[in-house]
Formats: sequence, structure tokens, C-alpha cells
Amino acid sequence: MALGFATLLATASLPAQEAGPSQATARATPPSAYWRDRWRGWHFYEDPAQEGEQIPEPTPAPSTAPAQPPKARIPELEEFARLQKTLEEYRNIAIIRPTEANVRRYMELESRVVGQASAFADMAKRVAWATPELDPTLQGRPVNAKALEVFDETQRAERSRTVAQLGKDHVLFFFYRSDCPYCHAFAPVLEAFQARHGIQVVAVSIDGGPLPGFPGARRDNGIANALQVSQVPAVFLAQPFTGQITPIGFGVLSESQLLERIATVSSPEGQAMLPSATRQVTLP
Repeated sequence: MALGFATLLATASLPAQEAGPSQATARATPPSAYWRDRWRGWHFYEDPAQEGEQIPEPTPAPSTAPAQPPKARIPELEEFARLQKTLEEYRNIAIIRPTEANVRRYMELESRVVGQASAFADMAKRVAWATPELDPTLQGRPVNAKALEVFDETQRAERSRTVAQLGKDHVLFFFYRSDCPYCHAFAPVLEAFQARHGIQVVAVSIDGGPLPGFPGARRDNGIANALQVSQVPAVFLAQPFTGQITPIGFGVLSESQLLERIATVSSPEGQAMLPSATRQVTLP
């Protein structure tokens, strides 16, 4: 034991340069901490690497996404892009340096582009003539004078039937003032409208005064205030037994305007378009 203790003291008293190469290397190179390798995870333990052993690096997972093939370029689109870019460049050059050559070059190219657009327009017309569903003149309101006359008459007849059907359980409230010249001008239109299309017009006098053509006009009992009628003449479409009332318009309206507006606001599409316009009011 004494001999072993002496040997240990002798070894410890040696200077660092006299120590063996393995011991110097061990002191110079600190052991690697496994928690510094983040890719291994926090809760990981492994035996320390032996001398000369290499720690394998993590292998990235192969990509499973299929390679996208390059998108084929359409020659016509490439030609259009080149033409558009060239035209813009020629124009910009002509603006910055408006010499005769630059302006002429731009105008010649622009003329070519206009010619191609004109050819497209001609072809589009031919296609429309041969394909009724693509002809814009056959969609909606026609542009031909004779066809427009037929269209208006047909639409008027359809709207008149709609108003006559509404007249079975609807009325028109006509709010007026006896001192309003526009109300006096509008009264004959409403009187004729009532006789022609079969819907009753109920005149309501805001100031209590009379109006020619409506001798049975009613005095306002507060309904004008409930409907916030601030301008006369005013026309509302009302269904008395449900209390639903919808504004038709303010000011002097023609017969065709009345037909159009009544048919529109009474349709499901028109009601869905502006549901807040229809109000629920207790009618007398």
C-alpha cells in the first residue's frame, strides 16, 4: 500500500508537459455533451463515443412530393406578350424621344395591332350571328327599333297582368298635400292607372285638404309619420290583411314607371334584393 501511494504521489507531481500524450489530449479536449446535439432530442442518452468513432449525422427524409413537369407555353400567348411588350417599348421611346422615325415606328406597329383587333371583332360578329345564345342583341332589351317596340309592348302586358293579380289583395297608398302642385299633376295619372290595371288607389291627405279625382280621400291618421313620408307625392304598395307595405316611389311617375316598379318590388327577386324596404305596419 505504501509503495502504491508513493507511486501515485510521484505521478501527480509531474509537470503537465511530462504527462503522457493521451492524458494531455484528454485535458485539452473536453467531453462532448450529448444535449448539445439538438437533432437527437432532449430526452436522449447514449454511451459516449469511443476514440476515433464518428457520430453519424441525421439523414434528411427524402421528399415525397412528385416533381411538377414544366408547364407548356402556348405559342399564341408568347406572341401576344412579345407584341404587347414591343408596342409599349416603342411608345415609351417615342414619348421620350419623339423623332419622326420613333413615332412612325410606333404608329406602324399600333396600326398592325388595331388591324388584328378589327379582325377579331369581325370574327366575333360572325360567330354571334350563327350562335343565338352568344348574340348580345338577343339578350335582354333589343336594340332594333321594331323589336324594341314589340319588347316594350310585351313587357307592358305582362306587368299589367301582374298588377291586376296584385289588385286582388293589394292597394296603392297615395300620400298627398292639397297645396302640392305635383300631387295635383300626379292625381290624374293614378286615377287612370286604377281604372286601366284594376288596383285600388287609396288617397291619404296629409294636411286634410281635398284633391280632384279622389273625393273619398282619407285624412292622415298617423300612418304617414309611421312610414316616415317626408316628401309628396308618395306611393306605397300595401297588403292590408298582412300589414306589409313597400315604397314604390316619390314624385310624379309615369304609367310605365308605376308598372315597372310595382312588378319589380312585388317579385321574390325584388324583395330579396332589398328586404329592408318592406315594413310591417298596422293598417286602418
